[in-house]
Amino acid sequence: MRIELATVSGDPERPNEDWVSVALPAVGQGGALVLLDGVTPPAGDDGCLHSVPWFTARLGGALIELSTSRRDLTLEEVLAESIRRTADAHRTTCDLSHVRTPQATVVVARWGAETVEHLVLSDSTLLLESPNGTVRPILDNRLDLLPREILSSLAATDALRNKEGGFFTAAADPSVAVRAVSGVTPRVEVRALAALSDGASRWVDMFGRGDWEDCVGVLRKENAQALIDRVRALETDGATAPLVRRWKRHDDAAVIYAEL
Repeated sequence: MRIELATVSGDPERPNEDWVSVALPAVGQGGALVLLDGVTPPAGDDGCLHSVPWFTARLGGALIELSTSRRDLTLEEVLAESIRRTADAHRTTCDLSHVRTPQATVVVARWGAETVEHLVLSDSTLLLESPNGTVRPILDNRLDLLPREILSSLAATDALRNKEGGFFTAAADPSVAVRAVSGVTPRVEVRALAALSDGASRWVDMFGRGDWEDCVGVLRKENAQALIDRVRALETDGATAPLVRRWKRHDDAAVIYAEL
């Protein structure tokens, strides 16, 4: 089994808010991966004493532990319990009802001898590669469906955050778990998995340098860090850099690649 992880901060002056982990239990075949992309809050109050990296570390730790130790739980149930545990860790010190309370996008995949389970919440990406090389992206595209002029307004974005008709992230409400895109695929139909935060998926969905199959090809032929390096080069290239002017020039980027 080949497994690679890479993550790079978008700004060396700021902590990396992405979080990645893989677990391979010794009890038998199988494992799990978790990728989180912490949501950078705008300047101002978010009702919390803790940083986004604190939140992603807590949530990610709970997700990887429960997804492997509690195989009787569905991934939706794992996410709900992980959110609950994380909220309990700062419920008495912070205002968890604040719309900007620390939150993150979520990718979880868990595999065993017979199946591969998946869960995606918000705009990180999970790719499932079949033995014949075709790639199926697992996407939660609710954020992409919102008009960009709305997302350019902080007030308008806050009004749609974790609301019906808007988009959903893992914050402090466990019930958001049922909003995730989840499913199960037979293990024999999956040769490899790739999880990407949106800082890494830019190679496909912003810069258009290839499709998802090409993306997995880069990971297979090179490695996880190589994909991030390609994104960084495009972000600074004079011909392609204008594509990111409306967004962060460099975003935190994270990649997990696992050949099963």
